[in-house]
Amino acid sequence: MHVVKVELGARSYDILIGAKLEKLGEEMGKLRFGQKTAVVTNPTVNKLYGQRVLRTLTAADFRAMPVEVPDGEQYKTLDWANAVFTALLINAFDRRSPLVALGGGVIGDLTGFAAACYMRGVPFVQVPTTLLAMVDSSVGGKTGVNHPLGKNMIGAFYQPRLVLMDLDALKTLPKEELLSGMAEVIKYGVIWDRELFDFLEKNREKILNLEEGPLGHIIRRSCEIKADVVSKDEREGGLRAILNFGHTVGHAVETLSDYTSRHGESVAIGMVYASKLAHRAGLCDARVPERIENLINAYGLPTSLSVMRPRPTVTQFLDMIQVDKKAEAGKVRFVLPTKIGQVAVTSEWSEQQLQELLAE
Repeated sequence: MHVVKVELGARSYDILIGAKLEKLGEEMGKLRFGQKTAVVTNPTVNKLYGQRVLRTLTAADFRAMPVEVPDGEQYKTLDWANAVFTALLINAFDRRSPLVALGGGVIGDLTGFAAACYMRGVPFVQVPTTLLAMVDSSVGGKTGVNHPLGKNMIGAFYQPRLVLMDLDALKTLPKEELLSGMAEVIKYGVIWDRELFDFLEKNREKILNLEEGPLGHIIRRSCEIKADVVSKDEREGGLRAILNFGHTVGHAVETLSDYTSRHGESVAIGMVYASKLAHRAGLCDARVPERIENLINAYGLPTSLSVMRPRPTVTQFLDMIQVDKKAEAGKVRFVLPTKIGQVAVTSEWSEQQLQELLAE
């Protein structure tokens, strides 16, 4: 087990990478929570891991109950957050009663949002079971739900008290979900760590075969990078914006596809377009978008809007990009690579150049 600490003063917490699910009760017991615990999950994950989690919590003297939310991004809504609130109220949960998010990014975001809102804040613990959730959404405290007009437009910054990652869960993950998670790992290489990017180029087969050493390395390094960024800028006042590389176009892809495009697939497309925009803006040489696109393609991820059926118009994309949490005074901030391992956050980009890229 490897421990990465997110340093946020009184809100600091540990990320336990490689801990078994059976350690959850013991680790939560150290945090002096109330006894009543809700395990928010979806039917697929509940069938695989629900009983193991309930057993470890019961062994640690928690009174745990499952709360199921349907599987899919389309269920990350206020209606399903309200269903969680109803379950908590019916069972008389109080302010010391923790919520456990057992699942992928949808479950983590929804559970964190519910925890932030219920009684103005109850503790919650992240137990991510997908690669994407392990390297991205379970760490950093961004919680939220979607609105028909935009992804993650309703939410709160609310940190978990603990993140526990059992890497064995990745063995039951469908291949397309594993690949989706790789998009976020590639992102960390582009924005922060050239050596990680190089490692991903050289160790593709070992990583996709889930070899313990290479897989553990990329997860640990991704968590270290995100923990470092979040510790410096918890609420996205400056530095943390770099974590949105690929997400401006990516969120538009997700919304316009009615969430049939997975988050990682959408971000992969967004990273390609952002890197090409950076090159056209003169921020990087042609080798940067070429390497990024080649690596994304090597991990079986889409690199073009042409995969969307039907393909939205350029106007639809531009309109959707404007509905973006990162916009300031009506101008969207793009995260654009200047070289592998370094990016710039800028509102000074050419709409005409973006239109040309989207039209190609």
